[in-house]
Amino acid sequence: MQQSVLKSARRVVVKVGSALLTNDGRGLDRRMIENLASQICALVKSGREVVFVSSGAIVEGVLRLGWSRRPERICELQAAAAVGQMGLAQAYESAFSAHGVRTAQMLLTHADLSDRERYLNARETVRELLKLGVVPVINENDTLVTDEIKVGDNDTLGALVTNLIEADVLVILTDQKGLYTADPRKDPQARFVSVAEAGDPALEKMAGGAASTLSKGGMITKVLAAKRAARSGASTIIASGREERVLERLAGGEAIGTQLNAADTPWHARAKWLADQLRVQGLLVLDAGAAKALLEKKTSLLPVGVKAVQGDFVRGDVVGCIAPDGTEIARGLVNYDSAQLRLIAGRHGGEFAGILGFMGPEEAVHRDNMVMLPAAGAR
Repeated sequence: MQQSVLKSARRVVVKVGSALLTNDGRGLDRRMIENLASQICALVKSGREVVFVSSGAIVEGVLRLGWSRRPERICELQAAAAVGQMGLAQAYESAFSAHGVRTAQMLLTHADLSDRERYLNARETVRELLKLGVVPVINENDTLVTDEIKVGDNDTLGALVTNLIEADVLVILTDQKGLYTADPRKDPQARFVSVAEAGDPALEKMAGGAASTLSKGGMITKVLAAKRAARSGASTIIASGREERVLERLAGGEAIGTQLNAADTPWHARAKWLADQLRVQGLLVLDAGAAKALLEKKTSLLPVGVKAVQGDFVRGDVVGCIAPDGTEIARGLVNYDSAQLRLIAGRHGGEFAGILGFMGPEEAVHRDNMVMLPAAGAR
């Protein structure tokens, strides 16, 4: 029987869902928080580095404000998050300090992870905290975030943090046992999935079903998070947070829940950052020759191979490279803004100065600033 990958892991990200932390919406579950803190502290004292990705700020804020339901207006959600975050921080500080372990709060948005400089700053901060023996508690900054810049769910945030710090394992604790081949509430033939390969397309078909009323996630977001975490070589464990001492038993090698193993070697850190952008700023539609050159010869993308430019972007933004069949095969940092690139698309380098009034880079996207995507069959 396969052992838990947490047994040999040195750096771990633990993500816990709202239903567990808020007692299914009835308020912060202090006993659960103290239980999790005790287990995480045990992992830290065993020599592991642990980052805790937390949900529940909005749910806790709604309860503290005396509202009967989760609001829909952005400003109300942000207010609830601001109020609830205070409760979460207080609870974590108290629970972890009881075991002699310090915590630090970090609130992130997608913008923090999509901007290269801020991404690197966040990574160095987390790494320094881990060196100091501190447990970083990370949540999305719901007090400021809007739909345009939000990560969207904390399963995805957990995967992004896993890639950010190059963790060995992502553990997603939920109120479910793990992944089934179908919804066991509806299909008596549903079988439990104990081990699979992260990124297997069949997993996404299995993971249908709505999220709980407390969160925006669901099993599909966990499967997709595992797929994303695998890009940095991290395996994912999806298990019930209500299992007795689940983290410590996993660290002891016991197989609990669903383990989704990373099949591939880690990507280079820069490539991971490019591949993990949830929102590209524009798309470059390539001709067949350019697509073939990228896929087979690993070349840079030249403007002459660009048939169409979609979206508005500036120099340095992340853009997707689209093959003639509509597949996104690569992603990279563009050397021209969208207006300039529309002017020189399909043109050779010697024509640039006459069109733009200056001689810019030969490449639309340089190979050093590009990553091939898994769908393209390359790493």
